[in-house]
Order: sequence, then C-alpha cells, then structure tokens
Amino acid sequence: MSVKKLVSSMSKVISLPLLGPTQERVLCAAQLISLGHVLAVPTDTVYGLACDAQNSAAVSQLYAIKGRTQNNPISICVGRIKAVEMWAEVGHLPPAILDSLLPGPVTLVFKRSGRLNPLLNPHSSKVGVRIPESEFIRELANCSVSALALTSANTSGQTSSLEVAEFRHLWHMLGAVFDAGKLGELREQRQGSTVVDLSVPGRFSVLRPGVAYANTTKILENFGLVDAYKLREVGICDTVSQDVRHPRQQ
Repeated sequence: MSVKKLVSSMSKVISLPLLGPTQERVLCAAQLISLGHVLAVPTDTVYGLACDAQNSAAVSQLYAIKGRTQNNPISICVGRIKAVEMWAEVGHLPPAILDSLLPGPVTLVFKRSGRLNPLLNPHSSKVGVRIPESEFIRELANCSVSALALTSANTSGQTSSLEVAEFRHLWHMLGAVFDAGKLGELREQRQGSTVVDLSVPGRFSVLRPGVAYANTTKILENFGLVDAYKLREVGICDTVSQDVRHPRQQ
C-alpha cells in the first residue's frame, strides 16, 4: 500500500497492530522520514517525535514543533548496537556494556562523533543515544539511512504522552501519527527513559532517573563504573559537571 493510501487526507493517524506484521507501516514511515517529515512514533516509554537526524530542515522543524530552543538537547535513535559507534564515541566503554543496557528504556550520553549533523544540539559536544525496546521504531531506524532524531511527543515543558490523543494539538505539524494504543497505565512511565552520561571513562552520571534507574545503575556498577555523584560527594572528582545532582534531588 502506498504512503498516500496509508496517510489519507482525512487523517494522519496510522494504527499499528498489536500482533502481526508491521513491515508495510515501517516502510511507509521510513519513506516519510526520507522525505523530511517529522513523525509521531511509539517507544518503550512514551510517544516520541522522530525525524532524520542528518536532515537539517527536518531537525529545525522538530525543534519548532517541540517549542524547544537549540540549547536543550535532542537525542538520537538507532536500531542496533553496532550503529551507536557511528554517531558517538564509545571506545572507552567496557566490552559488552552496551549489550547489557540496550535495547531498553535508557538514553546513554556520549561525546558525539564528527559524522553527526552539527545543527543537531549545536551547543553541545555530546549526544544522547537510544535503542528503545520497541520493535516498530527499531525497524524504522534500521530502514533509515542515518540515525533518527528523537524527542518526546509533547510541547517542551509539558507532560509526556502515553497515547496519541494527548498531543492532538501537534498532529497538523506532523507527517503521520503511528498509533500503538495506550503505552501504559502507570504515572511513573511518563518520566521517560533513564538518562545516563557515560562520556567519562570509568564513571557514570545519572542526568534523569526515569523509569529504569535502579536496574541501570546496578548494571553500570557491575561493570565497574563508579557513580560520579558519589565521587563528588567525597571530594575526589573534578571532571563531573556542576550540573550533576543526585537523582533524589531531581
């Protein structure tokens, strides 16, 4: 089925089946991404807005839809672990640590690679990377030529969305809305992914506790990484950003 038939003039909402093949819809989404559209897509936490991270016009549109300035970073999404190293510097990490964390509801922050679009997070030397535990968006990322820019489907500063009706006011600015139904019932799920900075060898900094804080920090500590906040508490860490706070303070 063509993109025009799936995305009718009457509605931009494309339902995703609970079970069964979604390849037709993945290919439709990939084509829309390649044409420079911003899409609404389900993730393993909340609904997101996605576009081609290497398409500067699409990225600018994503910032505008979100109502976010370029001082507030936007993450990228890839479909497989091997692709992470294309867009971020990960050579300092212990072997297998990415396999233990991804896919999952975490955003891992690294120093960005020179390949990444300089207009994406132009004021930051880092980038957050996601591989959600959601088959649709992973397949979409794998079908895309580059990484996806990904942010939550809500106006900046507003509550994250667990169902597409919650961001209906944004639909007219989107190429399509891929609807997987309600993603969860728990209020805690709206916290989004756990965000962890892994850019400093041997250390980690939790930037947002999110939905997977306990499991994520346990995995990192099992690999021998040390919580940068704890090092700062005892006065032996001078490489941690002054913005780093304990998750209970966030």
